[in-house]
Amino acid sequence: MEEIRRAWWKEAAVYQIYPRSFCDSNGDGVGDLNGIISKLDYLQNLGADALWLNPIYESPNVDNGYDISDYRAILAEFGTMADFERLLDEVHRRGMRLIMDLVVNHTSDRHEWFIASRADRAGPMRDFYIWKDPAPGGGPPNNWGGCFGGSAWTYDGGTGQYYLHLFTPEQPDLNWENPAVRDAVFDMMDFWFKKGIDGFRMDVISLISKAGYADGPLRPDGLYGDYTPQCANGPRVHEYLREMNRRVLSRYDCLTVGENAAVTPELACQYAGFDSHELNMVFQFELMDVDGGESRKWLRNYSWRLTDIKRVMTRWQTLLDGRAWNALFWGNHDQPRPVSRFGDDSTEENRVRSAKMLALCLYLMQGTPYIYQGEELGMTNRRFESIDEINDVYTRNAYREQTGRLGVSAEEMLRAVNYISREHARTPMHWDAGPNAGFTAGRPWIPLNPNYTRINAASQVDDPNSVYNFYRRLLALRRSSGALLYGHYELLLPESEEIYAYLRRLNGEEILVVCNFTARSAPFMLPEGWDGAGLLLSNYETPPSGGVLRPFEAAALGR
Repeated sequence: MEEIRRAWWKEAAVYQIYPRSFCDSNGDGVGDLNGIISKLDYLQNLGADALWLNPIYESPNVDNGYDISDYRAILAEFGTMADFERLLDEVHRRGMRLIMDLVVNHTSDRHEWFIASRADRAGPMRDFYIWKDPAPGGGPPNNWGGCFGGSAWTYDGGTGQYYLHLFTPEQPDLNWENPAVRDAVFDMMDFWFKKGIDGFRMDVISLISKAGYADGPLRPDGLYGDYTPQCANGPRVHEYLREMNRRVLSRYDCLTVGENAAVTPELACQYAGFDSHELNMVFQFELMDVDGGESRKWLRNYSWRLTDIKRVMTRWQTLLDGRAWNALFWGNHDQPRPVSRFGDDSTEENRVRSAKMLALCLYLMQGTPYIYQGEELGMTNRRFESIDEINDVYTRNAYREQTGRLGVSAEEMLRAVNYISREHARTPMHWDAGPNAGFTAGRPWIPLNPNYTRINAASQVDDPNSVYNFYRRLLALRRSSGALLYGHYELLLPESEEIYAYLRRLNGEEILVVCNFTARSAPFMLPEGWDGAGLLLSNYETPPSGGVLRPFEAAALGR
């Protein structure tokens, strides 16, 4: 018998909550902690083992909570610390766990640390952030561009230096070279663990070590202003994470997952190797880039091939097997809706069928599933008619730059927004067909998707054929099988552009997963020896037969 290194976070299914858009309890149009509490039975019934909350800390909300001004306070829109403690108690009472978002590459420019740092060039807080003199002749220290547009440097006239912000100017980067910064971050993390939380998702954690601070002066210009080679997976990032693990994480039975820019399977085994003493797992974005949605974000010529998806996932499944752990996701708060991107929302039948197919295909691989709110209902992208309907700073800045400086037509840019903008994921959750989808009694902070009258939780919870109940059965199946939790992965039909098929094997148990990614029937013969295998789960009522897979058919068979 093969030895298994079990851990609760390997066997868990994580449900991601974007609090602002989940459920509003007080009618102000913004989701809140008490709204989440009111839906915990729904999440428990789904089969969620852990809930990951996007940031709920005090914030000016320039980047919807990823600009934190106080790490130890709850944003008043979301509730109070007492509300948070009640949420934590209610989550634990239901046998679930709570994961917080950790944002420590940067803070808000309104954080007391930055206010003090900016106030005095010779003060003790100056080195909490990254300050540099202007380039010879004036101007920013180098040509790095910010992730959301513009320069990554902002000049401070009061002290005559530039500060670094890889995101918006309101999100200055912390200087992790300073031991006092690490002390403050680790103490803050311990504060939340002592409250009883069960782990952290770590925002852009691979950016915390900038190359220039470990080996001399800041590096020169990046190619076309790209900071990634000098900031992603920097020279001391593993040292910092091992220190974090030693001083904080190793003291708790917790889940840790890093959002890691430019990560490869080899790097993932450093960040999340079973014996690396850093993180439990990382989010990789190669899958999110098969259509150019990451590296070519606004180029407007999106397309993907199934062979590219298979190539990416097979590489991660095989290279991490026995060495590190995968995190599995089709979408999150920074991505459009999966069924609109990788499935087919053109008809109701195709939407339901392809939403189920996508779930079965990915979440039966080795790794921890991360299900983004509304995915379990098959929620779709919303069609935006104007940029004025968009709240997201990233999308708005890109639209202005593309239509202004680069001369892209408004029509063409809006087509890109309707495909790839992260705004799609942030539209409110669909609870029922009533006013505002049951999300709020007030005016929603962001417009709803009008199809909520057709796609909502109330219509699906008691429908045995719904996407929601398919997710319930899928998560229960995954939890019941050693082969699905820990088994090895073997790709079949690597050249097919229609069918994704693979095996999972462990200690004599074998499971075959077959998925048709098209809206038409596709030829498929069961592998030798699989005729008569037991049907474990399917999005059709009968198992595959007749030498074909039906449109968007997905099935798991066991023997």
